[in-house]
Amino acid sequence: MPSPEPFHQSKVPIVTPTGPGAAARTRSLLEDLEAVRENLMALSDAIWLAIDHNDAQALEAGVEFKRKYNAKVAEFHTMAGELSVLVQQYTSVRLEQAEESGSDDRDTNARIIAELNREVAHHLQEDFTYKRPHGFIFCAQATTGITTWQRLYELVLKQLWQRDSARFQSLLEDPDFLSNRGHPTFCRDPQRLRLPMLVAENVYAESNLSANGIRDHLRRALEAFGIPAEDFSVFLRQDRDAGRG
Repeated sequence: MPSPEPFHQSKVPIVTPTGPGAAARTRSLLEDLEAVRENLMALSDAIWLAIDHNDAQALEAGVEFKRKYNAKVAEFHTMAGELSVLVQQYTSVRLEQAEESGSDDRDTNARIIAELNREVAHHLQEDFTYKRPHGFIFCAQATTGITTWQRLYELVLKQLWQRDSARFQSLLEDPDFLSNRGHPTFCRDPQRLRLPMLVAENVYAESNLSANGIRDHLRRALEAFGIPAEDFSVFLRQDRDAGRG
């Protein structure tokens, strides 16, 4: 999803929702919109895995369903993304406002790591269907306050770019980062991607992915960089919320 820019071009003032809890409600709505988008992807994965692929009739029906479902989900993704950007443009509410990273300050990083480590750490071998992240630790750098898998994916990819941009660019030509149908994971032409996400310097990543799709792409990217999978931990909202209860 593109980052929202203020409405300065149309000379409309930035508006902050008024009334008790208005900004929080707006943010909650934006988060719900993102959750629906990700849950639709998760449902698609779950239904596909439940099909008996050895049953020709069931497989044929499943393929037809997936074709129609994917088209509708793509339409919803476009509309939901445009709605989210529109709301964030017009108001002062941003999905990224609650994010906090330890990238620039050692003490802040240590504090965030200590806070996250009070929860259960999850890794890239797990099933993340219908689960949502709120923080992660990658190569001893911590981030918290994220709301979606897509945002997590973006931040990790940008961290990989900063780590070694030359190696990242080599992935654009790596056959391991092409799907069976020739769709690239990373490329310079956003038109080749279903939902392009800018990583850096005209390099884009496919972000039309479920939580488990992002998991698989991250696992391959870490392997390509020679980074052990154990150097990445994700922390889930359900664990944090259970701890608060």
